Amino acid sequence: MVYDLAQLVHQLDLAPVTIVSHSMGGNVSLRYAGAFPEQVRKLVAIEGLGPSPKLRQEMLKPPYPERVRDWVEKKRDAAARLPRRYATMEDAIARMHEANRFLSHEQAIHLTIHGVNRNEDGTFTWKFDPYLNLWPAEQTSAEDEQQSWAAITCPTLLMYGAESWASNPEKDGRIAPFRNAEVVVVDKAGHWLHHDQYPTFMRHLREFL
Repeated sequence: MVYDLAQLVHQLDLAPVTIVSHSMGGNVSLRYAGAFPEQVRKLVAIEGLGPSPKLRQEMLKPPYPERVRDWVEKKRDAAARLPRRYATMEDAIARMHEANRFLSHEQAIHLTIHGVNRNEDGTFTWKFDPYLNLWPAEQTSAEDEQQSWAAITCPTLLMYGAESWASNPEKDGRIAPFRNAEVVVVDKAGHWLHHDQYPTFMRHLREFL
């Protein structure tokens, strides 16, 4: 994914770019900005630093062969997974609300309309890659990640939801390698804080940009 981003910027001659990114996209953009610091003007990463130091330690506890075996099994499970079908758009909207209690009804409708495919039988399924949430057996070391963050030269905004599972880098120490970064925590928001508190998110974004 870093290669895809690098080629997009390179082939379309977009640099220096301003990047606003979320979760895995934030992780990709942070890696890109560390490898090509001269190409990035400003960077916003919403919960993009990956697992906290505590969670990383838990993930690396099993022996490496066991982690590889577990990863293979999960890949097989993902390949065999059948997408859940919703009889109506209203059912899918209700599921969107169930998964994120902070969304307004209008937001849930918007995200659902753009987040589903209609099947031949009239039912709806999510546009979702079942492989996306599989943590790889091979992970970038904490040291390499920190080197990448330390190489970023542009102003960087790291945003977190106060009620998210993600760990605040100011509290877990991951802010230390950054040269020019600030952390903003948004109340009454989870991992999808840019949806959960959209006006607040946009205010911080505009101020930063």
